Formats: sequence, structure tokens, C-alpha cells
Amino acid sequence: MKNLAVLAILLVLLSCSDRPIINNCFEGITINATVNLSNPEFVDLQVPNGYTETNLSGRRILLIRGNSRYRAFDLQCPERDCNTPMQFDGLILECSCSGKQYNYLQGGVPQDGEGCSALEYTVSQTGSDRLQITR
Repeated sequence: MKNLAVLAILLVLLSCSDRPIINNCFEGITINATVNLSNPEFVDLQVPNGYTETNLSGRRILLIRGNSRYRAFDLQCPERDCNTPMQFDGLILECSCSGKQYNYLQGGVPQDGEGCSALEYTVSQTGSDRLQITR
């Protein structure tokens, strides 16, 4: 009996991971990319509340310039049931297949409180004209 208890504890310890999974919806997605804001495709990010879509590391990404910081969201629907990227209207991300909506100001949480959040990336400003996007 003692051996079974030790084995169970060992299995629990070995199955732990230090890498968080966001609602089990975006496991295994990593990105490490630099964005040069002086490129013409990012001209809309020169003003507060401006946003633009771009491809980074094979992912469709929405970049948003808020009043105090930049944010980045993956445009894949969190339920992964749609091949069309989510649409953004300046406040809400919406999955066109299901109509499910996500509020970017609250970290991409679903408006109805059910299911997975939109995937938000970490954005660090590494100079006056560069952003580092990571996960």
C-alpha cells in the first residue's frame, strides 16, 4: 500500500508543467517576433486606439495601440472551429463562424463568460519604433 502511495505521488509530480495553458485552447503555440513600427503596414499604430492585422511566425495577429500600451491577439477563434480569422470592430473580437464575441479590454474574455478566451500575446516595447511579441 505504501508503494502505491509513493507511486501516485511520483506520477502527480512528474505530470506537472511549469508552462501555463490558457483554458486548454492554445497549447503549443509559441511566438517570438519583432515588429518595426516604422514599416508602412503599421501606420495605423501611430495613433492611440489604432490597430492593424499582420502575419507573424505563421499566425494572423491583431496589434492594438491603447492609450498606455500595445496589445496583441491571435485571430484564430479560441474554439478552433472556424477557418476564418476573427473580426475586430475597435472593441470586440468576433468569431465569424459562431458569432461568439471577446472583449480585448478585458484580456480577450468571452462576452458570455463561457469557454476559452482569445489568445493574447505579451508585447514589450524595445525602442521607440520596435515591439517584441512573445508567448
